[in-house]
Amino acid sequence: MDLPHSESPAARRPGRTWTVRISGHSDRTASVTCSSPCAMPPRSRDLAALRRFAEAHIGAHARAATVHADAACACRQAQCASHEGSQVHCMGSVLLVLRHDPAIAQVWNLMEVCAACAPLMTHTRILGRALPRTRTPSAPSAPAATAGAPAVAPAVPGGFSAPSGPGFNSADAPPAPSRRRSGGRGHAQARQGRRDQGRSRG
Repeated sequence: MDLPHSESPAARRPGRTWTVRISGHSDRTASVTCSSPCAMPPRSRDLAALRRFAEAHIGAHARAATVHADAACACRQAQCASHEGSQVHCMGSVLLVLRHDPAIAQVWNLMEVCAACAPLMTHTRILGRALPRTRTPSAPSAPAATAGAPAVAPAVPGGFSAPSGPGFNSADAPPAPSRRRSGGRGHAQARQGRRDQGRSRG
């Protein structure tokens, strides 16, 4: 099996297959079954309604499925029974195809197959493709602080932050008393004390 990547078939996960089928019963009713554990409607004689449900159900599986890029070809797993008589080496990307024969109109197969097998399978439509593999993005670095960002309050010992706001900033503090004024008053009191001492001596 030719692979688009340097992998062996054992390294690939099995290709998935979903099968929705309408089965008739002896009491002239029919039922819908799914290969996955899904809730199905009860038996009914309304074959057209069951067929519409089956088509909608397989479509829901197709929309919900993410095609695995490392899936092995489900057609090859079934020994390429979908294109008997045509030999091909499995290769290329993984596709999600829906196979439904309108002449039978009672079986719907959704399969992950390789790009080489898909064109050889009759009554198929490609509904999805595997996304190309990409590297895992690295963790984004922390954003740098912008120039207009507010400054963080300075930390003080003990794990607390210095208070901020009105009354706590130097610009909001009341002006300190003038040293010049308090100093002049002290000199005047000293001179007055010397005068009183001179009078008592006379």
